[in-house]
Amino acid sequence: MNTSSVHAFRFGLIGWPVAHSLSPRIHQAAFQATGLHGEYRLYPIDPATTHEQIQNAILDKLRDATLHGLNVTVPHKERALSWVDRLSGTAQAVGAVNTLSLQNNQIVGDNTDVQGFLDHLSRLNLLTPGKPKRCLILGAGGSARAAAFALAQAGHPVTIAARRIEQAIQLAEHLNRSPAVTTPIEALNYDPDFIQRQISPEIFVNTTPVGMHPNTEQSPWPLEIPLPQGCLVYDMIYNPAETQLLHEARRQGLPAINGLGMLVEQAARSFSIWTGIQPPLEPLYQAVGLNLASIDT
Repeated sequence: MNTSSVHAFRFGLIGWPVAHSLSPRIHQAAFQATGLHGEYRLYPIDPATTHEQIQNAILDKLRDATLHGLNVTVPHKERALSWVDRLSGTAQAVGAVNTLSLQNNQIVGDNTDVQGFLDHLSRLNLLTPGKPKRCLILGAGGSARAAAFALAQAGHPVTIAARRIEQAIQLAEHLNRSPAVTTPIEALNYDPDFIQRQISPEIFVNTTPVGMHPNTEQSPWPLEIPLPQGCLVYDMIYNPAETQLLHEARRQGLPAINGLGMLVEQAARSFSIWTGIQPPLEPLYQAVGLNLASIDT
């Protein structure tokens, strides 16, 4: 986008719920850091909302440049595939969209979660090229798609575990068809007792919303069953900062990380798509209370 033709950018987030989102704070920091002007609004879209209603309320504003960019979060990341005229290669391979932009009068769906997730793990020195780590992903929704694709294309063996095994199988089959996936992705019925006894993941990623505000007392992993020994626990939830899952991981002496760094990393990439300018990361991390130079587990 030609920034000289836009006096003030108008971005936003589509999801349900979205009141807890820190994205406005991150993007406001990006505006300030780059010297651009704009706003980032929240658009709560109930899952029961029809495509036509979303078209009239939101997407038409993107087409007529009333809005200049949109993020998409749960539960609409897969649904958003049908909202666009064209998909980026990453969004098509993943089967989920988290970023919408207007390019050459076409709505383009992209996915910055993939690289944002990898960027965060790499910044924490958790991934080493040429040294694959066994990864277990809990869930089979849009965020699971991004995490599984990101890790598998980087050469790490991935197992997807979901309560609906057919959903996990379909996701694994879809991702395995991508030539970018360099290690086979497997599917597994979500059975914590079996996983604890038979699976030895080095990285355990929760992509489900279980434990997210306001249901902070919940955990996707039964408290009576120990977590897999020796694994790093990564919960994509960032509100609360310490979920029940992360609390239990730390109680068991395991390294534990929430998804706040990933949120910042993917936001910076979305901002770059919309404006053509890559914002510096330090102010974005500081905007959510993190220090880029010292983020750790």
